[in-house]
Amino acid sequence: MVVLIAVGLIIWGKSSAPFTMVWQPIFQLRFISHVLMIPAFVLVIAGNTPTSYMKKQLRNPMVLGLTFWGIAHLWSNGDLASILLFGSFAVWGFFKFITLGLTQGCVTKKPSIFWDIVSIVIGLILYWVVGVYHGELFGVGLSLV
Repeated sequence: MVVLIAVGLIIWGKSSAPFTMVWQPIFQLRFISHVLMIPAFVLVIAGNTPTSYMKKQLRNPMVLGLTFWGIAHLWSNGDLASILLFGSFAVWGFFKFITLGLTQGCVTKKPSIFWDIVSIVIGLILYWVVGVYHGELFGVGLSLV
């Protein structure tokens, strides 16, 4: 419940912030955000499955996925509110990934390629669904063309 309230406050804060353009993203290079979002979705799913090879190698794939998500959104949004929001998530995710990697022990369970495949398939499906419904969900439509 607390997480839902926090997400609601984040959305409300971002939507009510004044629009102040800091930099103009390069229109022809917006596909880079889409490319970064594919591993972001896969890694978030991998972080929530039983032991996979991704989880064994990365230890914290969900945090790394959050970092990719933040970087992808920084690349395509140049306003101050977006830079503060997505930049905070990207910086936090990066440092959290590094510190958890230094302090957390290795995964001792035997990994299964099955969970890697599940992570990739579900991650790609979620990428497609969010891409198709991004405008309805977040008010900003996506387009590669």
